[in-house]
Amino acid sequence: MKILVTGGAGFIGSAVIRHIIQNTQDSVVNVDKLTYAGNLESLYKVESDPRYAFSQTDICDAKSIEQIFNEHQPDVVMHLAAESHVDRSIDGPKEFIETNIIGTYTLLEESRKYWMALEGDKKSTFKFHHISTDEVYGDLEGPEDLFTEETSYAPSSPYSASKASSDHLVRAWLRTFGLPAVVTNCSNNYGPYHFPEKLIPLMILNALEGKPLPVYGNGQQIRDWLFVEDHARALYLVATQGKVGETYNVGGHNEKANIDVVTTICQLLEELVPISSNLTIQSLPEFISGSIQSYSDLITYVKDRPGHDVRYAIDASKIERELGWKPVESFETGIRKTVLWYLNNKTWWSRVLDGSYSMERLGSGN
Repeated sequence: MKILVTGGAGFIGSAVIRHIIQNTQDSVVNVDKLTYAGNLESLYKVESDPRYAFSQTDICDAKSIEQIFNEHQPDVVMHLAAESHVDRSIDGPKEFIETNIIGTYTLLEESRKYWMALEGDKKSTFKFHHISTDEVYGDLEGPEDLFTEETSYAPSSPYSASKASSDHLVRAWLRTFGLPAVVTNCSNNYGPYHFPEKLIPLMILNALEGKPLPVYGNGQQIRDWLFVEDHARALYLVATQGKVGETYNVGGHNEKANIDVVTTICQLLEELVPISSNLTIQSLPEFISGSIQSYSDLITYVKDRPGHDVRYAIDASKIERELGWKPVESFETGIRKTVLWYLNNKTWWSRVLDGSYSMERLGSGN
């Protein structure tokens, strides 16, 4: 098959592309605008493979998307392109509306026109796979409640509202126009190549540099953590075997309070890079004065985020029952792999922090 992946230079999108190229015989067309979170260096292991192609394209650009469909003739669209950081959506919602809603609309329309012109098996097997988030459901009330595929939508942030809107558009194009679509909603992802503004990589890198580890409110917000490589396997499975018209929730079965996530990272770093051997921290006045004796001493509670949801947790029994998927990594194994990856890949994250990775945009064209 040939799979068109939007947002393939992002965190989850790049994991999906690496999985496809490294574990299947399928080809991939990566369509990415290369905004701040798009990093082609996350694809260096597969970029030279003849089954991989890249186009620097905005999904809101209908003409360019049409050209990509005509040139590459994809069998499946996996739509991951999205603005995804809640804090950024609060500070500036406009880009989230444009990319997540207008971009999804544009992609749906170009997909529909392309699909309508197909014939035979090519038309009957085409699929539009929309990748979304559990944040569209809002938050849970009871400690035992879980998000299911039937849970009503109640988004809290501009980000989750824009993703909820895109979910509704996909289902409308399915029902009204017959576009063969499937939707997945996932829990919080973590793992290698994660952009440093997100909780886990931010905590790892701040700790290594002796910077404060900011925790919102009391840190008791609970999330279900999903290792990104487990998610990539699930997404490919849904794209190739999922039933048209269905929704599949993808979760990690790993509910953790934010403060427990941060504490676990501190403990792992203390084991792998003891603070007493961290030359960066040893030079800090706080270390010399004795006020910093462990990474956990860097934890700083800050004012809570507006509209911060308290608890997310996913019931992923449907995808396990119908498609045979379940996560391989526990949080304990996944977070260890993640911390080790950041320790062993300083070049990647250093180029993100100093902005030099963005030079990849120059010269990247269709």
